[in-house]
Amino acid sequence: MNVLVINCGSSSLKYQLLDMTTEAVLAKGLAERIGIEGSVVEHKPTGKDKVVFEQPLKDHKDALDIVMAALVNPEHGVIKDLKEIDAVGHRVAHGGEAFSASALVTPEALKEIEELSELAPLHNPANALGIRACMELLPGVPMVAGFDTTFHQTMPAEAYIYPLPYEMYEKFKIRRYGFHGTSHRFVALAAADLMGEKIENLKLVTCHLGNGASVAAVRYGKCIDTSMGLTPLAGLEMGTRCGDIDPAIIPFLCGKGYSVEDIDKMMNKESGVLGVSGVSSDFRDVENAADAGNKRAQLALDIFHYRVKKTIGAYVAAMDGVDGIIFTAGLGENSGTSRAAICNGLKYLGIQLDDEKNSKRGEAMIISTPESRTKVMVIPTNEELMIARDTMALAKK
Repeated sequence: MNVLVINCGSSSLKYQLLDMTTEAVLAKGLAERIGIEGSVVEHKPTGKDKVVFEQPLKDHKDALDIVMAALVNPEHGVIKDLKEIDAVGHRVAHGGEAFSASALVTPEALKEIEELSELAPLHNPANALGIRACMELLPGVPMVAGFDTTFHQTMPAEAYIYPLPYEMYEKFKIRRYGFHGTSHRFVALAAADLMGEKIENLKLVTCHLGNGASVAAVRYGKCIDTSMGLTPLAGLEMGTRCGDIDPAIIPFLCGKGYSVEDIDKMMNKESGVLGVSGVSSDFRDVENAADAGNKRAQLALDIFHYRVKKTIGAYVAAMDGVDGIIFTAGLGENSGTSRAAICNGLKYLGIQLDDEKNSKRGEAMIISTPESRTKVMVIPTNEELMIARDTMALAKK
């Protein structure tokens, strides 16, 4: 079975075509600047040179037209006919309380995804556009939605209900939802394999650390808490997002003349390591600046490491113990410096890092020593593969 995985952003579209008999990637690519001047599509067939298409893309259907043509092109294609695509999996940001697992896209499900745009205005509308475009281009092909939020739907009420008047939850569904769920689920399952254990027997803390960052507590295969909330703004300091702050800061700044829109932009796009360091939202740039003696850059990193460490500690308490800690995503997979800084304050868990293994990048492995009471792992995430697996299972039904 060949599964096409689509991830639509507001002005971008990422894709992978996978042969699920071997889980091999046949081709992948990225369309950028959709609806903006300078649109481009990069197509990379496995074992062949990358191909770049530079032409206007007024919408996501235009981008998908190019992607589909590239997949069947005699020179840089990987299939002969679009009929060889057996199913399409779509990454969808918010599933709310309506979806507790990946789901076949029916008219009712698509309507629900669009209605949930209120909770994810930057993501769900684009996700729905991608689904509709694929339905038009591949009529009759099963479509599956894989949600960032569903893995966290196993949280107990005490973890997801905010201590606001309860009618705020009843009327507006204001609660903790969590995100990066596909990534947290993938690495938790991979960690169990790496440890040679059944996930039903393990207590794990999964750390998805990148420009967007979140931590999850996974007890016996189910998420019981996570750091993001109603929106992806909550929790850790991130590239441009502030994470958890005193909510009274918002009315305080309103009293100083800032509008709600000004503050929302500040918290989402001008804060985090960018706001503290004044250097960049890219952790690599901030690490380089800190190494060169920039004190604000070092402070931005210290805040990040401290918040991750504190969250891990909270989740160890919530689970009454921990067997493994997993680092994933751009920073988690590639920065041995950050991993060491975070683990340095967790010696009470009996953690001992193997410095040589911790210095490696992007390779699935246990980086703690055999003597370490808690195993520490680096596992590259693969959200596309996780969505493809769910898509195959649902399409077969």
